[in-house]
Formats: sequence, C-alpha cells, structure tokens
Amino acid sequence: MQSSPPLLILVLLFAALGGCNGGEPSADGSKARRHSPDHLVELFTVTLEPIRGQHESTGDLRYRRQVRIHTQEEGRIEQLPWYEGDRVEKGDLLVRLASDLIQAELDKARATTRQARLDLQRNRELVDTHAISEVELARSRTALEVAEAEEQLLATRLRRTTISAPFEAIVTERLAEPGDVVARYAHLLTLADPGSLMTEARVSELLLPQLRVGDPVAVRIDALGTKPHPGRILRIHPEIDPATRRGIVEVTLEPLPDGARAGQFARLHLEGRPVSRLLIPFNALRRDREGEFVFVAQDGKAVRVAVRSGQRFADRIEISDGLTPGQRVIYRGFIGLKDGKPVKAVHADNRP
Repeated sequence: MQSSPPLLILVLLFAALGGCNGGEPSADGSKARRHSPDHLVELFTVTLEPIRGQHESTGDLRYRRQVRIHTQEEGRIEQLPWYEGDRVEKGDLLVRLASDLIQAELDKARATTRQARLDLQRNRELVDTHAISEVELARSRTALEVAEAEEQLLATRLRRTTISAPFEAIVTERLAEPGDVVARYAHLLTLADPGSLMTEARVSELLLPQLRVGDPVAVRIDALGTKPHPGRILRIHPEIDPATRRGIVEVTLEPLPDGARAGQFARLHLEGRPVSRLLIPFNALRRDREGEFVFVAQDGKAVRVAVRSGQRFADRIEISDGLTPGQRVIYRGFIGLKDGKPVKAVHADNRP
C-alpha cells in the first residue's frame, strides 16, 4: 500500500507528456489533422451523335418467282422431256397430252358449223320467197351460233393439251412420267426463275423506318465461304408482327453468286440511315427500385438525374429523356457514390 503514490505519479507524468506531443504544431504552424480523400470519378460529355442502326439476321435462300405446272385437261402424257435441274427457255414445250379424241370432236364440230352456215344461207333465200317464216330463219341463226361456240370450246381444249414454258426457268420438280394418265388440274412440274433467288430478314420496328427499297445489304452464304455477297432490299412488307414487333424485309442477290441454290443458309447484315441520338456509355446508366438514373457532375458534386433509355449500340446506350447535350455524366467511380457527394474528375473523354 505504501508504493501506490509513486506509481500514480508516474502514470500522470506519461499522460502529460502525451498530451504535450499531440498538441505540437505542424511545420506550417497549423495543428495536424486527418483529411478525407477526394471521391475520384471519370466523366463523359453528352453529345448528339449520328448513328446507323444495324441488324444481323439469318434466313434461307428461296425463289421469289416460282410456278407450278398443272394440266387443264385429262389424258395420257405423250411428252414430258424435262427433269430436275434442266433449264428451259420461254415458249419451250413442257408437256403434251394425247389429243386424238378432242381432235375428233373438234372435226365433228367444224362439220356441224359448216352445215349450219349452209342452212342459214338457204333459209335466207327461202324467207325472201315467203317459203319459210322469220321464226325458222331465227332458229337457223341460233343453230349456227351454237355450232361456232362448240367449235371454239373444243379448239381451246385442244390447245390446252400442250403446255409451254411461261418464262426462262429451271425445273425444280418433276412429278409424272410419259404414259401416265393424269386427271384435270394434276401437278406435273415446278419451274423457278433462277435469277429470283432471295432471302428474308425479320427486322425490328425501330430500324424499319431507316430502311429503303434499294438499300445495299451484305449477304454471306455459309456454303460458299465467308466472303460477303452484294445484295439489295427488294421489298419491305407493310405489316409488323404484333407479337415480335418485327417486319419482313426481302433481300435479293445482285449479281447472283456462282453456286447459290435455294435452301442454302444465309446471313444478312443491314444498316439504316444515320440518325442523331443522345448516347452515353452503357455502364453510366444505373437502375434501382425507383427506375433508371445517371449521376451528373454539377458544381463539383454528383447529382442524381432520372432518365429513360432507348436502344443500345455496342457499349453505348441511347437516352431518350432526362439529359441534354453538354452535360457530363459519371461513368466510373460509383463505389460509395451518393447524390450530392463532392467528386473530383480525373478523366473526361468522349471515348471511354
């Protein structure tokens, strides 16, 4: 118990020394104090940029112009000289059916017409002498008209026993053989215009207004290698699928590459006309329960601004509402960042 006072004195002495050291002035005469570090951020200046909308699509090559050859008369096939892959010229004979029965009926109708014409001529002479009445003369006129109509009908049926190519084409299907007896309206051949190869792209409704008929399109056909082939927009369909919000764009190949065939797999690259858009880096856009927002650097502080985004283009995203050109948005340095917090820019560039 007698050694307690000296120990207490020693503790008080060390406390006094510590207090004196903590209060020593710094080299510049001010007391030392701890400074919080600046919140460093990187900025992007918002500008309007001309952007071309792009679209990648896949499809199959197919013939735009194709016709199925059907019979219009029944009968036995006498000639059918073409096979799949054969090329035919416009006017070439495709099919000939046996026509002897129709020819015989036509000969009979022609004889009937000649007799009706003679009867009418004789009755005209008789009516002048009052040997027959006007009613009988009218009947002979009607008989001639019926005979002429029957002759014309049979002549038409006779012409339909032969079928010619309606245009220069390639045979893609052969469904019958010579000697077959076919019914009326039987499908015998399918022809396709080899120059009408095309494909389709299903394009977003946002890109469709930027496309026009005749615009160039790059088409790659997997079976022909990686080289793109020139194409152009042939037709833009007027309707948009309400389920997918996409419309159909028909693309034709010009010129047609060697080896291109219907059914081959194709890849299409379309570009729209440039449109000015307000773009920011994609990672500058933030989202929470309240919606989309960005931080704007204003008067040395981070200010939260609600925005509405649009289309994305690679590492950029369109802002359709909430920002104006010239504002500077923060695109890096979000850890610990809050609305109103002081910030210091260490980098500002429009190419993040």
